[in-house]
Amino acid sequence: MAVLADTLIVNIGTLVTPRPHAEAVRGPAMNKIIELHDAYIAIKDGKILSFGEGNGEFYNGEDTEIYDAKARLVTPGLVDSHTHVVHYGSREYEFEKKMRGVPYLDILKEGGGILSSVKMTKEASKTELYRQSEKSLDIMLEHGVTTVEGKSGYGLDEATELKQLRVQKLLSHAHPVDIVSTFLGAHALPPAYKDDRKGFLDAVVSMMDQVKEEELAEFVDVFCEKGVFTVEESRHILEAAKERGFDIKIHADEIEALGGVELAASLDAASADHLMVINDSGIAALKNSRTVANVLPSTSFYLNSDYAPVRKMLDAGVALAVSSDYNPGSSPSENFLFTLNLAAIHLRMSPAEILNAATINAAHSIRRGNKIGVIAEGYQADIVVYDALNWPYVLYHFAVNHVSDVFKNGKRVVKNKRVIKEVGP
Repeated sequence: MAVLADTLIVNIGTLVTPRPHAEAVRGPAMNKIIELHDAYIAIKDGKILSFGEGNGEFYNGEDTEIYDAKARLVTPGLVDSHTHVVHYGSREYEFEKKMRGVPYLDILKEGGGILSSVKMTKEASKTELYRQSEKSLDIMLEHGVTTVEGKSGYGLDEATELKQLRVQKLLSHAHPVDIVSTFLGAHALPPAYKDDRKGFLDAVVSMMDQVKEEELAEFVDVFCEKGVFTVEESRHILEAAKERGFDIKIHADEIEALGGVELAASLDAASADHLMVINDSGIAALKNSRTVANVLPSTSFYLNSDYAPVRKMLDAGVALAVSSDYNPGSSPSENFLFTLNLAAIHLRMSPAEILNAATINAAHSIRRGNKIGVIAEGYQADIVVYDALNWPYVLYHFAVNHVSDVFKNGKRVVKNKRVIKEVGP
């Protein structure tokens, strides 16, 4: 007897999806996707039961809910695998200075930059943090993002770092978007430790024990960059994280190539992120590792800085993901579709490469490549329906939200571009 669907999505004009891969996609496979027309998706218990061309009538039962896609485009749910979604406040007061060319270090000396976000996040209550972050998650979901990675890092002390991660854990249980949490205690050196770098590294390692005890994060990250943390300091943080059972990530090669990418590859990090100034040594290290190169074009756009050399990385066979880096200082936008526009326009990526980078490869960069990022049997039924006829149109018609409806774990959570809010009794 046939297994009947809980929900049957029919009349899909164009369905595009990566193929399932045990590891992140690279090389010629980056330009390979499945494209079906006049298609259906059958959903059972929050997972994809079947998909293909036709009306899926074999899965249609008396209790099956039918959703008419109205001949529109459907893709897997998008995966934004590098964000700083839980923070408080904003930094528009720096914007004019930045546009006038005031150096970031000068803004920092005046108490601006990351230090101002740290101050606002410290002073915010858990309720204030929750409400601001919930609003951002709603916007992300309305733009087709069904899974995000969220970092701490706007505390730089144990109390505030834990507050960020606790709020994130609450949101992960309450909000439709899945949140994968990362502890980024080593995001910057606090002024109180400017003469005691080792003391701060020890404090960050100590924080990990509480993070692990409360199960507040899966990953640990560090900002390996000139003026922030050296390669050896970053190694100290990441090795301590691995000893405690965390997976690891690294911010690297944003301003200067210090060797952070090579460190990430040698430690089997899930991803190395930013990479605007990655060199041949870093590219070779990534090519020969499982570590995903996670590039953040919205940051380059906002800072008017160099873009990562993506064509060189792709041609070398590096596995590549694209993420928004949503944060209050260098990428203050939750519009992930605009990030993908930039990937097409400035990174010169093809539509198929972008789809792979924003779904399956992003999923692998957070160790979820066997669950999300693909429309395939057994995967989570995270599905996006667009007011568009094809995927290239979404990338061509830029800075617009083309998403109409979103399904998360088989349940419709966005309808007509708005998150469906549960109404209590």
